[in-house]
Amino acid sequence: MLRCLHLADLHLGWSPCDLPGDRAEVRRQERNLLLRKAVDFALSPDGCINMVIIAGDLFESHRPDPAVTEEAVRQLARLVRAGVFLVTVPGNHDEITYHDSVYRQRGDSWPGVLVRNPMPELVVSRDLDGTRVFVYSLAYTGGLTRTEELGSLPRAGDAGIHIGVFHGSLDWDAGDRSLPIASQALAAAGYHYVALGHIHRHTESRVGRSIAVYPGMVEAKGFDDPGTGEFTVVEFDGTGVAVKAAPVPVRRHVSAEIDVSAAPSHDALVDACRRTAGADAGALIRITLKGAPPFAMDVGALAASLQGEFFHAEVVDGTTFLSEEFTRQLASEPTVRGCFVKRLMERIGQATDEREKKVLELAMRKGLAAFQGGGGKR
Repeated sequence: MLRCLHLADLHLGWSPCDLPGDRAEVRRQERNLLLRKAVDFALSPDGCINMVIIAGDLFESHRPDPAVTEEAVRQLARLVRAGVFLVTVPGNHDEITYHDSVYRQRGDSWPGVLVRNPMPELVVSRDLDGTRVFVYSLAYTGGLTRTEELGSLPRAGDAGIHIGVFHGSLDWDAGDRSLPIASQALAAAGYHYVALGHIHRHTESRVGRSIAVYPGMVEAKGFDDPGTGEFTVVEFDGTGVAVKAAPVPVRRHVSAEIDVSAAPSHDALVDACRRTAGADAGALIRITLKGAPPFAMDVGALAASLQGEFFHAEVVDGTTFLSEEFTRQLASEPTVRGCFVKRLMERIGQATDEREKKVLELAMRKGLAAFQGGGGKR
């Protein structure tokens, strides 16, 4: 049995721009360790990997920081020295098109097989433990890759394992640089396995008698790109192809929604956020608030209450306006706050369009948050 580690979209060199202080640098360094983790796994007894495929976007940019490049080359060279068959395909982030692309600058000394041909072809065939493995691929190159001709893909007639490797969009034309690939063309080629990259979610699709797999991005780039936390391992034996997941320790990104209408106070809402996010102090959390708050909610204070308990905390205000019962109660107070609420409620009732109403509701929230410190007394 042959075991292949299918990687894609590691985006080494990426750095977040929305984390405070030194947290951005911590995340950058953590993500840049992912290739080392992959190589360690491949060479471990648990991995026992014969072949590694990198299906594009190894780097965040076609011109990564030299230190990032050197470390990546060192890690890939470990695989080659250990006898692991390595194939690297450029993606759209680390595109080979540019004269200063890392793959043009380092191509002649790149560990393993680097795909540089602009149109699909049989790139390499190799005997692995007595089985012949054929790899078909291309590196998208602006001005040279003719995506309109990708309806027919090459396939040798020899016995063995035939693998297609493409960094592109399966059955979705998002433009030439996203390399549209059709299931029909893959099915006609009859590859045993299609290793894809570009889509960051793990996805498996049947294409004829074969399977096409996006391994997904292992380590998150943010809440909207949370990562899989798993390596994708492909096993080839005499009975077919099996796709398996190998968990990877990564920093968790937790997104959750909370209905604030069930929280009677700020402290109760903080407790609800803690319970929802879980006990992982190393996680990044994003809490989206929904519903109508029954108290004068201060989103900034809520985020500050959570920030010290997690690696990073964000609070998104998706609530509707304050509950009607609460605003009536406030308006009846014989206080400056009560007078403020009463007058704004009158203006909201007289608003002539939705935009004006939203501005007044926001003014109400901001004003009530300001009153929190002074208590709203005369």
